[in-house]
Amino acid sequence: MSEPSPAARSLSGRDIAARLRASAAESVSALAVAGVAVRLAIVTATQDESSAWYVRSIAAAAGKVGIETEIVDLTPQAGPSQIEAALARLSAEDDVHGIILQTPLPVGARAEQLALSIDPAKDVDGANPLSLGRLTVGLTSFAPATAQAVLQLLDFHGVELAGSRAVVVGRSAVVGKPLLQLLLRRDATVTVCHSRTRDLPAVTRKADVLVAAVGRAGLITADYIRPGAVVIDVGTNPTAGGGLTGDVDARSAAPVAGALSPVPGGVGPVTTAQLLLNTATAAIQR
Repeated sequence: MSEPSPAARSLSGRDIAARLRASAAESVSALAVAGVAVRLAIVTATQDESSAWYVRSIAAAAGKVGIETEIVDLTPQAGPSQIEAALARLSAEDDVHGIILQTPLPVGARAEQLALSIDPAKDVDGANPLSLGRLTVGLTSFAPATAQAVLQLLDFHGVELAGSRAVVVGRSAVVGKPLLQLLLRRDATVTVCHSRTRDLPAVTRKADVLVAAVGRAGLITADYIRPGAVVIDVGTNPTAGGGLTGDVDARSAAPVAGALSPVPGGVGPVTTAQLLLNTATAAIQR
């Protein structure tokens, strides 16, 4: 477990996650009174145990707020056409309100291509490239839940974004690219870094808000952080002991950072709660 030391304010996600779950439960309850049962479908085609654990955790959390979950397990032998057909079928079903395409996928299956078969109105994890395109031009769409969770965490802890210098390390379609758009909407000045960025520490040390989302355990150390900066750790890297550690070396970073999100207990629980809220929102908008 990677926890910030007392030197940095801990940006826990547990309270905001509870608030998001409560909001989702309230919406689901109101829909139930109107005769609508909110339903989330998760399509999976892998034997990856960490992925299976994540799917089970989403289903369990959904059940607690009254959302029904259908897990469509296609097995790792499924071809792209089979996965695409399942997504298209679920998109056409009126009683399905949210759809998630779980990764990893079988060899030869491309998530961005398959996700085109998800109805954008049901794309509660922002996987369809059309959703990202709408986000880019300021139209209504669901952003990937992890990117949304970062903003939820910052807002909950009172971090001012307007006029701030934000640096995102990682350019994935799940976090880096959509988070760029979300931060720009909030009037932050945003830099996105990646594996080809020259002198990465020199860039990250300029950040008022630094987001680490590359999947490399302990990459961000004190040398990468401007004193007093807010650091959000999106990394969830497995440890030898079966736990999780982040992309930030918390022991090194905590004496320098002004605030730091823990792993686990930071972005993770907010992401799951955001998925539930997005599903409830999708049902309301139908």
